Amino acid sequence: MKIKQLDNCKICPHECMAKRNEGQIGKCGCNDKIKVALVSLHYYEEPCISGKEGSGTIFFSNCNMHCLFCQNYEISQLGKGKEMTIQSLAEAMLEQQRKGANNINLVTPTTYAYSIKEAIILAKRKGLTLPIIYNSNGYEKVETLKDLEGYIDVYLPDLKYYTEELAKKYSGITNYFSTATKAIQEMYRQVGTAKFDERGIIQKGIIVRHLVLPNHLQNSKHILKWIKENMPEDIYVSVMAQYFPTYKAKEDALLNRKLTKKEYKQIEEYFYLLDIPNGYIQELGEHEEEYVPDF
Repeated sequence: MKIKQLDNCKICPHECMAKRNEGQIGKCGCNDKIKVALVSLHYYEEPCISGKEGSGTIFFSNCNMHCLFCQNYEISQLGKGKEMTIQSLAEAMLEQQRKGANNINLVTPTTYAYSIKEAIILAKRKGLTLPIIYNSNGYEKVETLKDLEGYIDVYLPDLKYYTEELAKKYSGITNYFSTATKAIQEMYRQVGTAKFDERGIIQKGIIVRHLVLPNHLQNSKHILKWIKENMPEDIYVSVMAQYFPTYKAKEDALLNRKLTKKEYKQIEEYFYLLDIPNGYIQELGEHEEEYVPDF
């Protein structure tokens, strides 16, 4: 199936106009093919996503951001993965449902948004009933999100940076904060207040994630303050402690170490000071090469 939006691609905020249907590669590293690195049950998301049964996670290859510290850099930056058709992507969703997943968790879906939409339509025709989670870096176009309305049940966006300087330095992009905050507001407009089933598994809503970076506590405070002052009181927030230096972060003087307990404690205290009523705080442990979050 040809996706017309890939003729001159403007799906994400880069609006690079790549002729992806003709095989050109966009700033995101993608052409017209869907590329997926992993399909599996994942047990280490927030409790309301993973539960006991696991989240039916689909990790898409490539990304429209180029974060120096990406923990999945082999997938997001180096493009590790295999090509799938819309039909095989739909079947992968149905297979996760057969395995007992709580949801379909689309990780880094942005640049495949319209292909994913077609796969969701096809999968639902064949019996897919699970909630669809859009697990995003937050660098989204409102116009693209509007085209997904009604197909996404749960939005799980990052809100990484408050300043242009940090976004440019660590992810190679401009206008991150203004773009991501508009996107988050659109996401909330679509799905509204979070709703959970009798097991506590989210069925609809939004959870805004923020990863605390070492030596950048003011960035985290600005982000949390913006959420408190600009989003409805019932918004869910997930403050993450899982940072460790990987990929190119090892070469950066401010990012080349793990987050300290003292740093994270300051952000935790600020979170409670703001009185954000709904959310998750991670336990800060000893992070090794592979980090398993403990919410």
